[in-house]
Amino acid sequence: MANIMKKIKIQIPAGKATPAPPVGTVLGPAGINLQDFCTKYNDATRDKMGDILPVEITVYEDRSFDFVIKTPPTPFLIKKACKIKKGSVKGANETVATLTEEQLKEIAETKLPDLNCYTVEDAMKTVEGTALNMGVKVEK
Repeated sequence: MANIMKKIKIQIPAGKATPAPPVGTVLGPAGINLQDFCTKYNDATRDKMGDILPVEITVYEDRSFDFVIKTPPTPFLIKKACKIKKGSVKGANETVATLTEEQLKEIAETKLPDLNCYTVEDAMKTVEGTALNMGVKVEK
């Protein structure tokens, strides 16, 4: 395989990548085949439709590429669980929703592969911190 030219990180809705912006704007200068990337990404993420997924694309000198799909961002998962459009404008000073401990654990288990935690309990603390900063209270 050729040498790595660059790594690109972008967040794209699952199953909805198109060569238009923002995908085309970010990947176009790298010189990879946009339609090929979009087809492969959409096929790989079809089962997660509706989620925003971060993807890490490795572009090689011969213009070939590989990509790794990460878990959805923690705030996205919290908003989805609470059924809210956005977090608090005032952060932890204003409560906009509540999250049950069961929902918190479910989000932590989803995020565990991408977090620098070894246990679900540690991941739960990390997710809880994000929730509190968004104005989402955690019921215990």
